[in-house]
Amino acid sequence: MENNVFEQMAKRYDTAERMELANIIVKEVRTELQNSQSKSLLDYGSGTGLIGLALSDLVNSILLVDSSEQMVEVAKAKISQRGIANAEVMHSDFTQGTPQHKADIVLMSLVLLHIPDTTKILQELFNSLNDGGKLIIIDFDKNDKINHPKVHNGFSHEELKERLAEVGFKSIEIRTFHHGNHIFMNQDASMFISSSVK
Repeated sequence: MENNVFEQMAKRYDTAERMELANIIVKEVRTELQNSQSKSLLDYGSGTGLIGLALSDLVNSILLVDSSEQMVEVAKAKISQRGIANAEVMHSDFTQGTPQHKADIVLMSLVLLHIPDTTKILQELFNSLNDGGKLIIIDFDKNDKINHPKVHNGFSHEELKERLAEVGFKSIEIRTFHHGNHIFMNQDASMFISSSVK
């Protein structure tokens, strides 16, 4: 993961467009988190906490994890400003190995497209889930208009299902929930939510 890009972006990351997209994602994930008051949530690739912190009222505890130290610092400042008692941050990159942290729910929103080895990260997230835990992924549907050396051009549902099953996930559901203009590398695109159980 090219950290320096995200380090430079951290302070000005929360643009109006990003916040608007985050609100759409939060709304979708909230329905997925019904009855999770006793559960722990790990938001992997949390960035500045735009999505994770908006879900903190639905879970017992939330850990925001990001490989960019600057992003983590911005998230930490938000937590103290808003007085969110059940949220913590961790500077870590799971592609370098799984930390000894287990969670009931792992959320990864618009992160998978930045990770070259998707199978490895899915395996690490599987390992960081408690038994019966749930992995929620939000990302872009496959988009042939996108061509970038550092970013996947989205994912086909079948391909992702296969990868998730490969690393051990069960009852995998994937559905597209939003179509937007200029939301993926300035192209019109659609986003899916995937929910898989360990």
